[in-house]
Amino acid sequence: MMLGFLLARAGIEVVVLEKHADFLRDFRGDTIHPSTLEVMYELGILEEFLRRPHQELPRIGAQIEDFTVPIADFSHLPTDCKFIALMRQWDFLNFIAEKGKLYAEFHLRMESEVTDLIEENERIVGVQSKTPQGGLKVRADLTVGADGRHSVVRKRAGLEVIDRGAPIDVLWMRISRQPSDVNQALGRFRAGRILVTIDRGDYWQCAFVIPKGAFDQIKQKGLPEFREEIATVAPLFRGRVDELRDWNDIKLLSVAVDHLRQWSRAGLLCIGDAAHAMSPIGGVGINLAIQDAVAAAKFLAEPLRHGAVTDEQLAKVHRRREFPTSMTQEFQVFAHKRFIGPALTDKTPITRLPLPLRLLQQFPVLRRIPARVVGLGIRPEHVHTRDAHIDSASANC
Repeated sequence: MMLGFLLARAGIEVVVLEKHADFLRDFRGDTIHPSTLEVMYELGILEEFLRRPHQELPRIGAQIEDFTVPIADFSHLPTDCKFIALMRQWDFLNFIAEKGKLYAEFHLRMESEVTDLIEENERIVGVQSKTPQGGLKVRADLTVGADGRHSVVRKRAGLEVIDRGAPIDVLWMRISRQPSDVNQALGRFRAGRILVTIDRGDYWQCAFVIPKGAFDQIKQKGLPEFREEIATVAPLFRGRVDELRDWNDIKLLSVAVDHLRQWSRAGLLCIGDAAHAMSPIGGVGINLAIQDAVAAAKFLAEPLRHGAVTDEQLAKVHRRREFPTSMTQEFQVFAHKRFIGPALTDKTPITRLPLPLRLLQQFPVLRRIPARVVGLGIRPEHVHTRDAHIDSASANC
C-alpha cells in the first residue's frame, strides 16, 4: 500500500490488489515506530495521520517478576515524533489507501486474490488473480510481491527462502481494559511465562508466548488452566480471563524468521514479509516493510517513469535493505536463544535482575540505545520521490 501510494504520487500508474473485501483483520502488527512516523512527516501527512485513533508511547518497559524495568525512552530521538504510535492496522491501511486515491494513477482493487504470475521470455510481466466477477489478469512493467510470510508471489516465482528458525509461537487474544489500567505496553515475565500487552483503548491486545508447536498441548490441558496461566503472569487480568469463552477467542501466530536469498528476478520484486518474515520481537515487522517501500520507490520511480526496470535496479533495492534486515534478524535470533527461550523453560522466580537490566534501571541515559535501535532501526530511509502533481501544477502556473 505504501509503495503504491509513493509511486502514484510520483506520477506512475499503480494497481494494488487486496485479497479481502476490507482490512479488518485483528491481531496484526500495529506498532508504528518513529521511523515510520518520520516518513509520514516527510510526506506532509503526519498531522492528519495522528488524528486517527491511536495511543502514544514515549517510553516502554517490562515487568519481570516483581521488578519494573524501563527499557527504552524515545523522547531523545532526532525525529518529529518521539514516541511509538499504537494504531489498528486497518486504520493505517485505510489512511494510506485514502491518500493514494487522491492520485488518478492509484488503483486499489479489493477482493482480488493473486493466484499466479504471468511469465514471458523468463520475465514476470504481471499476475493472474481471481475476483467475485471472475478471473483478472494485470500486466505490469514491475510486479511487487508484498503478500506476507506465506507469499504466493515468492512461491510462484521460485525464490529460495532461507529459514533462520524460531523456537516460539504466539497466542493472540483480547482482554477488556479498565480505565485504571496503566497506559503502557509491557512485556510481562513471570515463572516461565511471557505475556505482551498492547493498549487498544478499550481493550488489551495480548500476546502469550509459547514454545514452538505447543498449542495443541495447551489445548489438551483445557481452557481453565490456560486462563490461570494468563492470570498468573498478569494478575490485573484475574477477574477478566473468563472473557476467553472458548478456543475460538485465541488465535495462533506461527512465528517465522526467514528471508529470500534473492528478493527479485526479472520484472519482479518482493518486499516486507514476502522478502523477510520477522519475529514479533520489537514490533519491527511493519516498520521494516515501510522502509522497504520507501527505498524501492527511491530506486525505481524514475526507471518506471520511463517504462523499464532493469535487474540491476531491482538488485539495488535488495542490497540497500539487506543489511538492516539481516542485522535485525540476527538480533531476533539472538534474543530467541539467549532470552526468550530460557525465559520460557526456567520456572525459577527471579530474585535479582541481570546486570544489563539493572543498568537500565539505574542509568536513564542507557535507555536511549534500545530506543534508537527499536524506534529508528538500522539505516532508516527517507522520502526522495517527488510529488509529480505538485511539480506539474507549479510548471503550469
